[in-house]
Amino acid sequence: MRVVSGIQPTGNLHLGNYLGAIKQWVAMQDAVAAEGGECLFFLADLHALTQPVVPAELAANTIEMAATLIACGIDPAKAILFNQARVPAHSELAWILGGTARMGWLNRMTQWKDKAGKNREGASVGLFTYPVLQAADVLVYQATHVPVGEDQKQHLELARDIATKFNTDYATEIFPLPEPLVSKAAPRIMSLRDGAAKMSKSDPSDASRINLIDDDDLIAQKIKKAKTDPAPLPDTLDALEGRPEARNLVTIYAALADESPDAVVARFAGQGFGAFKPALADLAVAVLAPVRARLMALREDREAVAAALVDGAARADAIARPVLRAAQLALGLQI
Repeated sequence: MRVVSGIQPTGNLHLGNYLGAIKQWVAMQDAVAAEGGECLFFLADLHALTQPVVPAELAANTIEMAATLIACGIDPAKAILFNQARVPAHSELAWILGGTARMGWLNRMTQWKDKAGKNREGASVGLFTYPVLQAADVLVYQATHVPVGEDQKQHLELARDIATKFNTDYATEIFPLPEPLVSKAAPRIMSLRDGAAKMSKSDPSDASRINLIDDDDLIAQKIKKAKTDPAPLPDTLDALEGRPEARNLVTIYAALADESPDAVVARFAGQGFGAFKPALADLAVAVLAPVRARLMALREDREAVAAALVDGAARADAIARPVLRAAQLALGLQI
């Protein structure tokens, strides 16, 4: 089993990133290693180039993101952690697969339509073709499984289509078809100010999210001010239908406590948010304070973080290079 996943280096991460993705990565890292497989987690700095970047910020954010992943529990000794640009096989295979992917396939990508909007003529070529790079990201490691959310399922289907067509066109079996790895434990964390909107760094209100670098008092303050309703918690999760902010806080509690949302509402049934919010704040502080402490220590030792990325890239390259070579030979490229 070989699991591959990436995350763009966008700077400070928040609770939604941690509970929705990174916590699952940590669990995968341990489970897959126990079974003799391996996990590769990368900082998708090449994908960041689909939009205008400030070079100094991109470089700093890459180290910051790596430090955050390590602080959250990603262990470079168990998993391969690296930044994408250090492994040239990603870019080289993406160009090769660009000859296999079809324009019609890319035109159907809903994220392209959403991100480009009405200004498709002004969007970068990279924004249009980045699903091909995503395909290369996983196929270059002959990934067996890829963690995906709802918004990325279509891109994994594209990677499978590209792999199938390449294998068929060139009578080879270089690329296995990666399977989606959907964690049922991965919750969708919403804004603290709007239960219908996903928690996001781009939200102009800092009160809408809990950043992993927030101190204990700020975490408690944000939870205290989180939008709710006056009704007490019911005794079943289904009874929270139509109460998105209440459901979101229950979801956050359950994810932090490694419990089911049903168990949480059963325990707090009949209590108002005057009682539930302090309990949630105490739990959030207990879970996030050690992460923040490790992150602050790693921020003071950026050379060690950079060294971990260099080591991870060397290990990743050792896997990717033979796969790229096989694809080149299948095409008749004499390199």
